[in-house]
Amino acid sequence: MRKQALISVSDKTGVAQFARSLADLGYHILSTGGTAKLLNAQGIACQEVADYTGFPEMLDGRVKTLDPHIHAGILARRPVAEHMAALAAHGIEPIDIVCVNLYPFEQTIARPDCTFELAIENIDIGGPTMIRAAAKNHESVTVVVDPADYARVIVELKASGAVSAATRLALAKKVFAHTARYDAAISNYLTSLDDQNKRTKKFPDVFTRQWVKVQDMRYGENPHQAAAFYREHNVAPGLIAGYTQLQGKELSYNNIADSDAAWEAVRSFTVPACVIIKHANPCGAAVGASVLEAYKKAFSCDSKSAFGGIIAFNRPVDAATAEEISKQFAEVIIAPAYQVDAVAVFGRKKNLRLLTVANGDSHNDYDFKRVGGGLLIQTPDTQLCSEADLKVVTKKQPTSAQIADMMFAWNIARFVKSNTIVYARDGMTLGVGAGQMSRVDSAKIAAMKAEEFGHSLAGCAVASDAFFPFRDGLDVVVDHGATCVIQPGGSIRDAEVIAAADERGIVMVFTGERHFRH
Repeated sequence: MRKQALISVSDKTGVAQFARSLADLGYHILSTGGTAKLLNAQGIACQEVADYTGFPEMLDGRVKTLDPHIHAGILARRPVAEHMAALAAHGIEPIDIVCVNLYPFEQTIARPDCTFELAIENIDIGGPTMIRAAAKNHESVTVVVDPADYARVIVELKASGAVSAATRLALAKKVFAHTARYDAAISNYLTSLDDQNKRTKKFPDVFTRQWVKVQDMRYGENPHQAAAFYREHNVAPGLIAGYTQLQGKELSYNNIADSDAAWEAVRSFTVPACVIIKHANPCGAAVGASVLEAYKKAFSCDSKSAFGGIIAFNRPVDAATAEEISKQFAEVIIAPAYQVDAVAVFGRKKNLRLLTVANGDSHNDYDFKRVGGGLLIQTPDTQLCSEADLKVVTKKQPTSAQIADMMFAWNIARFVKSNTIVYARDGMTLGVGAGQMSRVDSAKIAAMKAEEFGHSLAGCAVASDAFFPFRDGLDVVVDHGATCVIQPGGSIRDAEVIAAADERGIVMVFTGERHFRH
């Protein structure tokens, strides 16, 4: 009985070499359409499925492989005598390897010119049917959907003449994850259409996503909580899940969560910047002419809270900066890259986790928050008003230096848990008030932190993530030395707060956007 492999792929990466290796091992190759043409062009003998089944491709290619000669050949259990007798009675040969990947549905619907009709035609039917059948019968059949697995299969075939049971099962698991993701993409697309089959819904009626586990973790936020880290199949450049760890202990649940907060904040700046995070909040942030200057400024904001923090940079880190950081205890350092000498400096602290994350402008498409029995989904808070969009609401006009200070404070404020007050001047935070139920209390705490570390608030800027509902919060920040305030506006008492700003002789601007963070 001859050995057979069915090969029909949309992603043709490496498929010719894979087919050639199988042919060299004595496999009879079955194929379809474009794959068959490619193999023939490469001088690899193969038989068209239509010739093999005796039934022509029909319905514009919708029916190619949906035939008992294919599916019985895949599904027959080799150890079951009745199955093999049934194949023999109908003149059907077993198919031992199924190498199939699917129509590129996700890539198709991502195209700006994708129509409903084009999307529907790119829903694969025969492919999922074959690979599901092969995965179900993995005790007898090897199924390959990922070109990365071609070499593994060939190595085992050359070594022992067969693919091991463990590998067949592993490949079968991969198939069902693959088809689940494929069907999820179709469901998400179809349930996001309106009555005219236009993709107008930002959120589909039925939402399905798939992530791949990176690691089980020692525990979650607390030792009594179990946890694992998952990431997307394809992590876009600029996102924390694509990190590379150069040294240090395994990342914890809290390490990854805080690293994400630090990285998102620091990469929002276009000039050299440093952000230090503790318990998801910036305890220091600064920009400078160099990463060393930015770090020194950020660390000076609240050197006590920075102990055991996450430190992120948006530029490569040099040895001088590494030496300065090494004077304190940090959990994680994040940067796009490190100079060789800097890595050597950090190497003295073997437990220090050193991460690189590629620069990039990508953002998550959605943010998620679990509630009891449900899921809240929203788009991420990536909006930041420009200087041109600022609305000066006071009699006093801002100077260019005040605008720069307010824009810096406003950018950082959106990364601080609400209620948020940020005091800033000369490209650095002076005091951060985070997570208070009262905005007045946030203002007082931020001022207290500034005083503790010797920062004068005279002439500083203040950012508030949401409007001041009364003038009391404004009076607190002005009493501590603020001369300009940036806030969203939108309170029913805006006029009262604006009048208070004029009375106190300060500048106030409205952004028209709020940045709650919970």
